[in-house]
Amino acid sequence: MLVFAGPGAVVINEVSRGGVGSLGISLSFGLAVMVAIYSLGHISGAHINPAVTLAFAAFGHFPRRLVLPYVLAQLVGAVAASGATLLLFGNVAHLGASVPTGSPAQALLLEALISFFLVLVIFSLATDRRAVPGAAAIAIGGYVALAATFSGPIAGASMNPARSFGPALVSGTWDAHWVYWVGPMVGGALGAAVYTFLAGPRDEERK
Repeated sequence: MLVFAGPGAVVINEVSRGGVGSLGISLSFGLAVMVAIYSLGHISGAHINPAVTLAFAAFGHFPRRLVLPYVLAQLVGAVAASGATLLLFGNVAHLGASVPTGSPAQALLLEALISFFLVLVIFSLATDRRAVPGAAAIAIGGYVALAATFSGPIAGASMNPARSFGPALVSGTWDAHWVYWVGPMVGGALGAAVYTFLAGPRDEERK
């Protein structure tokens, strides 16, 4: 859903000669995340992002034995979505692949920063019982749309290695692809660490 709607919006914007627009592309990413959480969060947690899965596992909120299956599912889903986009429209706009418009170093830092805030937001809502009930989908989807709106034109606002891997593999676009693994992984881990520090001990640890 995420890769079909988000990078797919980039492709359709190109095909329709700007019919979606940059704001529409950002909203496509954010709304896809929001809908995924609302519809599948109670079944799988709706991670849809290797950086999130690894952060959850590293801080004891997710079984480590499930990390590899989850990441494989995320990557396979992304490739399948990009394959569907290719079948429908051809290799237009590199299928929405994440490519820096500036230097790789600039994109790396930006991806790390926006991924930091993404995982901090996710941890605050998904790991802390004090969070506002039912707010996760709207807050996380809203943040994704926000990050995509202001940073998408520079770095692609991936924050998600799977989101970048699917279009890259299917379109053959590997320009600075490493940025979209390292940035989200490092930024996500730091976001998880900072929120864990801010939140303090878990309920069971306070007793």
